[in-house]
Amino acid sequence: MKRRAWITLGAVVLGGGGLVTYAVATPSQDPGAAGRAKRPVKVYDLALKGTASGKRELPGTQTKQFSMLGVSWTGATKRLHGSAQVRTRSLETGAWTAWKDLEANVDPLEGPEAGAGMRGASEPLWVGPSDGVQVQVVHKSGSTDSGLPKGLEVNLVDPGVATNAEMKAKPAAYVAPAVSDSASPTDSVTPTDSASPSDSAVPSAPASASSTPSTSASPSATIPTAPPSTVPEPPITSRAGWGADESLSPDPSEYNPDVKAVFVHHSDGTNDYSCADSASIVRGIYAYHTQTNGWNDIGYNFLVDKCGTIFEGRKGGVDRPVLGAHTYGWNRESTGIAVLGDHTSTGATNAALASVARIAAWKLGQYKADPVSTVKLTAGATQTNYFGTSFTAGSQYTFNRISAHRDGYNTQCPGSSLYGQLPTIRAWASGPVQDLKVTSLSGAGQSGSTYYTKGAITAKWSTTTPGSLISKFELLVDGKAVATASGTATSVGTTLALGTHTVAVRAVHQSGKTTTTTALNVVAETTAPTFTTAPKLSLRTGTVNTSSVPVTLGWKATDNTALKSVSLLTPTTATFGPTTASSNRTSTSGTASTWSMKADDYAGNTRTSSASFTPVILQETSATKSGTWTSRSSTSYLGGKSYSSGSKAASLTWTFTGRSASWVASRASSSGQAYVYVDGVKVSTVDLKSSSTLYRQAMWTKSWSSSAKHTVKVVVVGTSGRPTITTDGLVYIK
Repeated sequence: MKRRAWITLGAVVLGGGGLVTYAVATPSQDPGAAGRAKRPVKVYDLALKGTASGKRELPGTQTKQFSMLGVSWTGATKRLHGSAQVRTRSLETGAWTAWKDLEANVDPLEGPEAGAGMRGASEPLWVGPSDGVQVQVVHKSGSTDSGLPKGLEVNLVDPGVATNAEMKAKPAAYVAPAVSDSASPTDSVTPTDSASPSDSAVPSAPASASSTPSTSASPSATIPTAPPSTVPEPPITSRAGWGADESLSPDPSEYNPDVKAVFVHHSDGTNDYSCADSASIVRGIYAYHTQTNGWNDIGYNFLVDKCGTIFEGRKGGVDRPVLGAHTYGWNRESTGIAVLGDHTSTGATNAALASVARIAAWKLGQYKADPVSTVKLTAGATQTNYFGTSFTAGSQYTFNRISAHRDGYNTQCPGSSLYGQLPTIRAWASGPVQDLKVTSLSGAGQSGSTYYTKGAITAKWSTTTPGSLISKFELLVDGKAVATASGTATSVGTTLALGTHTVAVRAVHQSGKTTTTTALNVVAETTAPTFTTAPKLSLRTGTVNTSSVPVTLGWKATDNTALKSVSLLTPTTATFGPTTASSNRTSTSGTASTWSMKADDYAGNTRTSSASFTPVILQETSATKSGTWTSRSSTSYLGGKSYSSGSKAASLTWTFTGRSASWVASRASSSGQAYVYVDGVKVSTVDLKSSSTLYRQAMWTKSWSSSAKHTVKVVVVGTSGRPTITTDGLVYIK
């Protein structure tokens, strides 16, 4: 087992009388360089000293650069019955962090790898580039350090610079520490009562290693054959890819007979890391496990960051059943996957969950195990798990194929939030694809439960299963696959033959399991709608102006399958439902207007129909008069003038050629009645009486199916007490 040299400490006496120790160190790199030089992994150890209050501590100390740290002690089987807290100084800003708890409830090591000289240790904590540290460890009684293990020290890990991406990255700025009372970590910040190590809660525990000999199948140093898996191998960053220093792990790998289960862990620490730092974090854990714990290699078989990158953990071949050191008592029949970060109260990202599902499915698939099933594992140690379940070495117990660290050992790992996400991981790993549904069928219109198209369609879908776990999607027409898309696709198209069909989407999980959406009824047809009645214009009652007259636009459209809408295109625009057949509009008088309409069906077929109409205003002066009529002038009348008569049987007659006509008159409380004759036949009696005075009112209308020559005659009735009528002309459409 390798050990490191101690850092020599100096001391500075502050003006306030406080003593602050500093490591004799200089920045490990030139902060002005465009990139960073390659730098090996280093681990530095600083001893903790006892105090009069009974705690062990390290005062605020300037150090060489590090990014990860933990606390360790003599004796790998010893437990730290207390709490350990640290805070660090940022290399970039010079600011000190708040106190942070270290997880000290860590699995012991088991099997041949366990040996004399190994150290007990907390889980390592990633803090980012730092150059100062302060530590305090308190026994759970809070009164004495007699119950604390011997040889307590803080272990600082500089993960170095190993990959090309890291060498290209700009280094953090170096800030020289200020030597003053206010800058002293021991004087400026101390833990509050609520944050004191004796009062703070023990945080969740990630995985580490194992300890007593197992009664299950023994590991072997012989390199086994890598069996093929039932699912594809996901992309994995190799040890060389994350910059492993293989000299830290000189001993050969050991192998289990197979992989029966997967245990999920979290690494603890921050969730705010950048994915660009993930390789450094993995190197730091590797160095901590080998140089601080004294293990032969990193404990986990695989590690996954929040961006979903999978890292090879323990050496020996990702496709082989490498014996790990992650779940005490259960390492002999399992593989361990650690998600970087603390998932006590924050769940893992979907990208991380997907990658855990992929690696778990691949490893279990090598031994034909369904990730959603259960399995009996043989306990390698007598112990109790987080839930109080007791295990006896040599006995068998049922586990989910994908279980959590806390299922096998008394730890909070992998945190309650990630633990709650395990059912999702199992479902994604096993299949079939979850929550598959068609979200739209473009190129087709829906009416009721049926879609209509001219032929070309594009089906779009959604699912909660990540595309990386899906082999392909198939578009089914009448139950047969007609188009295929990749597992990450969200749409695919095809062209349907004319007729009635069913359309569905089938998802094929990487396991081969399938799920199919409910079939949609789709009709492919190319017959355009029909205007059984072309657009026609007829006059209606209302107020007439010199520039416009009130009209009704009528039409009738049908379709052989499903009419969607009818639209007015000119002289103005409007859209109507499939059952609407008329609309009140106004039309410009004296000018021919083309009324164009378009009918659309749900398949996208269209038909247009147009007709031209000209409303004409005939002034009263153009009528043939009979009896006495008086001319009146006012801007309220059409053209500024009108005729008025109270003589019984006085009449006005207009002759025109058109298809619709309306008589225009004025109304008042004293207005009388008039008879209306069309082509010599009396058709109506119109009463012009109104409580309010109204001008230019179309009081009577009539329309014909086609344009023809007609006469309209208005005759004064001579109503008793109100004989007078005032006429303002006739409007017709030609």
